[in-house]
Amino acid sequence: MMQEELNLSAGEMLTEVNKAIYTICVGGQSYKIGSRQLNRADLNTLYKIKNDLTAQVAAGTGNLLDDCYVAVFDRR
Repeated sequence: MMQEELNLSAGEMLTEVNKAIYTICVGGQSYKIGSRQLNRADLNTLYKIKNDLTAQVAAGTGNLLDDCYVAVFDRR
C-alpha cells in the first residue's frame, strides 16, 4: 500500500521509520508553538512497522508474511 505508492524498498522504509522513532525519542511525541500543535506518529505503531520491515529486510523479500510458519499437530 504505502510502500508501493512511495516506491521505497523495505530497507529505505526501515530507515525512515527509524528516523521517525529517533525524532520522537529526542523531541517528544508532540509539541506546541504558540497556538499551533504538532502530534507525531504513535510510537507503538512505528515499532510494529519497524518489526515488520526488519523481518522483510532479513528475509530479503518485500513479502510481509515471509517470516510466518505453520505448524500441524497430529493427535496420537
